[in-house]
Amino acid sequence: MTCYRKRTEIRIIAIALLLVSIRLTECFITSSSSSLQQPHHSITFGSNSCLYSKRRKNSRGNDDSARGFGKDSRDGPRISVASPISAPSSDPISSNVQDECGGGKNQNRIPGYEFAHSVDRQGKALVSDIRKRLTLFQPEHVSSDTHDQNVSTIINHLRLSDEETSTRLGSKLVSGTEEWNKLVKHKEESIDKMHLRDMLVDHERCDKMCVEYDGVYLDYSRQRASLETMELLNSLAKRQKLQQKIEEMMSGEKINFTEDRAVLHTALRAEKSAIGSITVDGQDCVGDVHATLDQVKRFTDAIRNGDIRGYTGKRLRNFISVGIGGSYLGPEFLHECLKTEPDGINSALGYNLRFLANVDPVDIERSCSDLDPEETLIIVISKTFTTAETMLNARTMRQWLWDFMGNDKEVVRKHIIACSSISATAKVEEFGINTNDYFFKFWDWVGGRYSVCSAVGAVPISLQYGFNLFEKFLEGARSIDKHFLSAPFDQNIPVIMGLLGVWNHSFMNYNSRTTLPYAEALLKLPAHIQQLDMESNGKRVTKHGVEVDYNVGEIDFGEAGTNGQHSFYQLLHQGQIVPCDFIGFVASQHDLCLDGEKVSSHDELMSNFFAQPDALANGKTVDDVRAEGVSEDLIIHRVFHGNRPSLSLLLPKLTAYAAGQLLAIYEHRTAVQGFIWDINSFDQFGVELGKKLANDIKERVTKARANPTEPIVASNPSTARLLKYYVDNSEDACESECSFNLGSITRKTYLDQIPTPPTRHDLGGSKSRIN
Repeated sequence: MTCYRKRTEIRIIAIALLLVSIRLTECFITSSSSSLQQPHHSITFGSNSCLYSKRRKNSRGNDDSARGFGKDSRDGPRISVASPISAPSSDPISSNVQDECGGGKNQNRIPGYEFAHSVDRQGKALVSDIRKRLTLFQPEHVSSDTHDQNVSTIINHLRLSDEETSTRLGSKLVSGTEEWNKLVKHKEESIDKMHLRDMLVDHERCDKMCVEYDGVYLDYSRQRASLETMELLNSLAKRQKLQQKIEEMMSGEKINFTEDRAVLHTALRAEKSAIGSITVDGQDCVGDVHATLDQVKRFTDAIRNGDIRGYTGKRLRNFISVGIGGSYLGPEFLHECLKTEPDGINSALGYNLRFLANVDPVDIERSCSDLDPEETLIIVISKTFTTAETMLNARTMRQWLWDFMGNDKEVVRKHIIACSSISATAKVEEFGINTNDYFFKFWDWVGGRYSVCSAVGAVPISLQYGFNLFEKFLEGARSIDKHFLSAPFDQNIPVIMGLLGVWNHSFMNYNSRTTLPYAEALLKLPAHIQQLDMESNGKRVTKHGVEVDYNVGEIDFGEAGTNGQHSFYQLLHQGQIVPCDFIGFVASQHDLCLDGEKVSSHDELMSNFFAQPDALANGKTVDDVRAEGVSEDLIIHRVFHGNRPSLSLLLPKLTAYAAGQLLAIYEHRTAVQGFIWDINSFDQFGVELGKKLANDIKERVTKARANPTEPIVASNPSTARLLKYYVDNSEDACESECSFNLGSITRKTYLDQIPTPPTRHDLGGSKSRIN
């Protein structure tokens, strides 16, 4: 156990013993001096509280002090605990004294620190500091000698042994369980002594380390795990009540405990027959989902049929989806899958979907430089309709439309739609959007990174490809949902992948993981998984409010197909060990075989898919290299140690249905790891601090531009210097005349340069010449 944790435990014990000691002292004083009606001192840690508070009056004017602020006197002083917050960094005694507890200049009090399951872990209060602070708070009715004795008693009880400290903290962590420690021992005594090249010749092991469900084939025999490892991991899953947690998530329990929210992305693809089966706060979740999906279908069909047109009467053919994070990565991943899917090619004829995510103005130029505003529909996606980057881009696109078609409110009402939470309705309407017909809602129980199955993905994808294709995507995800909920753990694909993720990161100490789809149409999948995993499980505190002492949250990255082989596979083979997920397909969306070639292009691709996992697992020994005639001084450079874990996912073909399956597999893998680690995979407070600081920086930049002669003040000299360099060497676009007209973004000659989108083309879709 680190010194850091020991100090934290000391602080926790100090507070607990302080409360107990003072409570006992007060009870003694109360019983010995009741005839004198001495003021009874109560302790409460809360938002409006103080230590040793004076006599109080209740709402009826009676004295509550002897009853612990309203409790019966036989219960003694009340100790109330509020929700946790971090204690201020400044000295609470000297600079942060609050006055909520009443008058009296001699009254001793401290701020209302709020403690629940944890104490602020960034503080530096040691035993000596505790002694000093306790000494300052001597009750008026207790003599100095008695108070000093009480303080000494408390301090003496803080002398805990290392074993006691570890025991107290370990009881709150999964790492302190018998199942966890069996895995630690198993790794040291068994797995560390084995090599994958030997494990892969074990036929029984290889046969048992593969699972197939609904066309998805998982082979995890190249993991550094034995059959015993999997049994131990399953025991850990049972210890952590994984099945119960899965059922709670999918039934609408509020498992997002830090935000008091349900987690129901699975309800977004539930069948209509499930309407009424999931209720949250009186809300029929599945019923609401299908009401929104029906609305999406009606609207997108009307756009594609030409029944709904733009401000000038032209058909809407171009769609710009404005959103960031989960409002962008998931839908773009699906868009790229469908672009080359035969049904997708045919259904997208004449339409153009683009994504605007980055607040960088260059992204705006790239998104709409060759588009006709009169034929363009803007989709603004923001759960709260306050996301800074998204709303700035939305205002920019609104101005772009106005610059071409005039500053008429009907331009916005016919060319901008919104996907947002129902709680943001007022903000959507204030923006000028028609909330009756052009507003598509989703709910607080849908996290951004889990929202692609909601209106966030449904609207842009259905506009580009038609609702029927999006529905197939939902069906694929639903198939995996059923499998995840009902399959036994040893046959459950997302559970197996999640448990192996825990094994590799927390026990084998591999800090990274890579996703390697051997399909160019999945080029955006690694980016989506990167957010899905790292935003979900990039945490440090368990649900018990205790910092973890084991690894959680891998670094995820990846690249499509053979491109990655010529990018970072060198590191995978001879550098750090990075567990790999290989994703391949039996059939290509479009295969090619040239005259004179022995293999098709897809066979060439898949040959690499099968070869790379074996190369990582087996490596290349010194004897292998020497047998090739390599000179002795170069042998060491050409040796591959191998023993590098991977798993392989093989699916029939990349379709909308298969894309839905892949999405659900990785969503559930993420949840499984969070459940085992005892963390909340469904909040994201880590993204807030940078946003808050950015707002402060914006104000400083604005002030610096308005008063260029005044020095720039920042939180530290380094930031001040950077800001000064930036302001001194940049131009204020807001003062530039050209910035007020965004018409320059779109080329005025686009009608001459870009032909009208065709209604037909000669690619032929599934009947093209390349199939």
